[in-house]
Amino acid sequence: MSPMFRRSDRRTQSRAPEERLVTLIGKPGCHLCDDAQEVIEKVCADLGVPWEKKDITEDEELHRQYWEQIPVVLVDGAQHTFWRVNEERLRKALAR
Repeated sequence: MSPMFRRSDRRTQSRAPEERLVTLIGKPGCHLCDDAQEVIEKVCADLGVPWEKKDITEDEELHRQYWEQIPVVLVDGAQHTFWRVNEERLRKALAR
């Protein structure tokens, strides 16, 4: 197959906003988690991207993996950031 006709790698293709997913991993009583949620809610609402929240106190694997980094933000299952969420950086990640 000619290189010109190869299919693009799925990771490099733009996806519709509703096909994206932002995940906030945190815990109750975490002020940084609350701050992160505000940014995520705003950006996701503006762009029409769904988001979810996961509590490390209810998931042993998430606790083991992320407890020192919360809040952690995943974009489409890949770690995007931790501790603080930059609104512009999140917008750019979701625009790809």
